[in-house]
Amino acid sequence: MLQEHTHRQFDTDIDVLRSAVTMMGGLVERQLVRAIDAVRLRDLDLVAQVLADEQKVNQLQVESDLRCNQTIARRQPIAIDLREIIAVIHTINDLERIGDEAKKIALKARVLHLAESPIAMDRIEQMSSLVRGMLDSAIDAFVRHDTTVAGVLGQRDDEVDALRDALIEELVATMSSHPETVSPCLALIFVVQSIERAGDHAKNIAEYVVNVVEGIDLRHASPADSGGPPAS
Repeated sequence: MLQEHTHRQFDTDIDVLRSAVTMMGGLVERQLVRAIDAVRLRDLDLVAQVLADEQKVNQLQVESDLRCNQTIARRQPIAIDLREIIAVIHTINDLERIGDEAKKIALKARVLHLAESPIAMDRIEQMSSLVRGMLDSAIDAFVRHDTTVAGVLGQRDDEVDALRDALIEELVATMSSHPETVSPCLALIFVVQSIERAGDHAKNIAEYVVNVVEGIDLRHASPADSGGPPAS
């Protein structure tokens, strides 16, 4: 009876932590959307909104990290339960870093708001749309313990990387041929790099799900490792 009661308490703790992850995910996605819109529309009001959300994200990270440590101390979880708590700790850290990248993007809008865009924004918008989709998929995979998403996001990450490389090449060429565009081109290079890093963090979150369910850390696994039976 005591063991059943302890299990119920742990399940409650996990449910609260999952809710915190989905709330943080929603906040950082909103930050990312507003940050890109701030650059695209030259809207400084959106910059202020991104910075305000950053404080909420940071507070959620602190609260969730504390709850994770308290849950480990009180419940002393093992196996898949422990891996899930550790995945939550890693996930909230990655979400906070996505928020940091959104902040960096938004601050570049202050550099760009008085200048014409040196290149068309369509591929930057395409890149940000891919990354937002990756973040949505990663959070959904976390909630549903869906291990298949990690492979899909690995492919999406390759697409994002290719767009980053093409955009940086175009921006460098634009600076070379039009020196007066150096400042906005450099700002957009930083924007593109931040979008790409946000995608990396989204991919990380999906990979943590594989570690929870299968006990495999994809950062160190060979392709053959992912085909084994789930760990207990």
